[in-house]
Amino acid sequence: MFIVKKNSEMMNKTFRLPVDLVERLTEVARTQDVSVNNLVQQCCEYALGDMAGEAHQDAKQRT
Repeated sequence: MFIVKKNSEMMNKTFRLPVDLVERLTEVARTQDVSVNNLVQQCCEYALGDMAGEAHQDAKQRT
């Protein structure tokens, strides 16, 4: 389950995202009392962790 955490250290980077996605992220960040940047970081880490798990499972099935 995805749980929003609070972090303090960030690095600046520019990404282009669809307006509706930014609006949804902004609303979730507001309700969770974190920055949009923090929320995006956590969403990316969650997605990459899940993807890594799938890649690991695929590799195990091939052997």
